[in-house]
Amino acid sequence: MNNPVRVNKDFIKVHPCFSEEAHERFGRAHLPVAPACNIQCRYCIRKFDCANESRPGITSRVLTPDEALDRTRALIERSDRLSVVGIAGPGDPLVNAPTYVTLRQIHWEYPDLTLCLSTNGLLLPDRLEQLLSTGVRSLTVTINAVTPGTAEKIYAWIIYQGHRYEGRSAAELLLANQWQGLKQAIEAGLIVKVNTVYIPGVNDDELPFIAERAGKLGADIMNILPLIPQAEFAHLKRPDHKTLTAMREQCKPFIRQMTHCKQCRADACGILGEDKDMELEVLMSRIGEEYIEAV
Repeated sequence: MNNPVRVNKDFIKVHPCFSEEAHERFGRAHLPVAPACNIQCRYCIRKFDCANESRPGITSRVLTPDEALDRTRALIERSDRLSVVGIAGPGDPLVNAPTYVTLRQIHWEYPDLTLCLSTNGLLLPDRLEQLLSTGVRSLTVTINAVTPGTAEKIYAWIIYQGHRYEGRSAAELLLANQWQGLKQAIEAGLIVKVNTVYIPGVNDDELPFIAERAGKLGADIMNILPLIPQAEFAHLKRPDHKTLTAMREQCKPFIRQMTHCKQCRADACGILGEDKDMELEVLMSRIGEEYIEAV
């Protein structure tokens, strides 16, 4: 990037996803405005939603940009601890036009809020300039492999520039864009986290190499997430705490490790681990306002 954005990294101290100290004191809101996705991960299924279930890729409903702005206003009115607003799905934010509209609207009205976004990285090289123009300051890129052979086991297909790719060609293209986009985002001055899903028997050997490469590029933190066994990987075993901790120790020499991730929903809001039903919160707030006006 010729003109990197000026990001004060002190904001990490109030970013609950980047700071273990902040996650108990500051809240975040995920705005589910991005339903479409351009890749099919073999561990991902988004066909159903349970209100008591917390995992990426699900939401009670998809919001419009205006509804997302209303939700943000309601959260800010009801809490002074909201520090971060992000978009993490339920699909890939970069594919969805409402992502950019939502971020611009929120940044215009609340310029002091930290905006962040999570992506699979396929479109990152193509959309980074557009993303920077929205006011985003932090970025999470999910990278699960360094070699096409491993990526081919993890991803069923991708769609890029109107074409569908499968097998080795899909794996090679996805990896090339992920690592190029990660490098460009770091050079642009964004605070960057790398998410990696730990898939036993599939990408075990590559996690330290992901950590090393991401660390050398200048990524700020790595989040190793244990597989949630579902979809094509439903037969695999979720890594236990001991196994997960051992892998993080292997990767820690290369890049700082995140240890407090809750694998949040695409519509999560509040303090990590204490998410509220925001649909109910907003509804009750509006009912109260209408009652007061009626009286």
